[in-house]
Amino acid sequence: MPEVHLPHLDDDEEADAGPPSEVHTGQLARPDANQRSKSLLKIGLEVLLISTGVFLGLMGEQWRERARHHEVAEASLRRFREEILANRKAVAAVKDYHTTTKQSLDAFFAADARTRSTHDVTVRGIQPASFERTAWDLALMTQSLTFVDPSLAFALSRIYTAQQGYADLSRGILQAMYLLPPMSENPTPFFGALSVYYGDIVYYDPKLLELYDEILPQIDRALGESPAERPR
Repeated sequence: MPEVHLPHLDDDEEADAGPPSEVHTGQLARPDANQRSKSLLKIGLEVLLISTGVFLGLMGEQWRERARHHEVAEASLRRFREEILANRKAVAAVKDYHTTTKQSLDAFFAADARTRSTHDVTVRGIQPASFERTAWDLALMTQSLTFVDPSLAFALSRIYTAQQGYADLSRGILQAMYLLPPMSENPTPFFGALSVYYGDIVYYDPKLLELYDEILPQIDRALGESPAERPR
């Protein structure tokens, strides 16, 4: 009987099955790598979006804070302007009286002591200027001066310091009125105290008016207004 050679089908199937399985494994590996890349990209985008949101939130908060500071400073400057205008009016109303009374007292003391009684010294009250300072006290209490331009805040401080010195002098002469009554038989001691007082006040009056006139345009500029737009 002749020999019949049968092909080894199992070997061929195993040989044929080998490479496809390898290809299939490679095809499975590549999607995993792509999936990881997509996950990392997604995480990166999320981090970027979150960081951008936080940054924009911080910028928005800073903008709101600056806007609030600007509003506080503007409101404070408007109060200062109104108060300084009132104080300027008070000083201007008594400036000439102080000067005239000081000249009258100077003439009284320049005369011979034996003839002083013939010199007429007219004193219609001491008439010190009365200052408002509510805006200043409120600015210190609320710390709104920290939001005002430093040079402007310094100029305001100079004015209120000068006003305080003026007020202290006025308080002193008012106390002297009770110790040295002007209606006594000998008013000379009171006139002497009053002459010293007016000697200082006639310096303060024009100096304060000068300071007021210097700072009002600065406040107008800080508020973005012109003197013509200033409320009267």
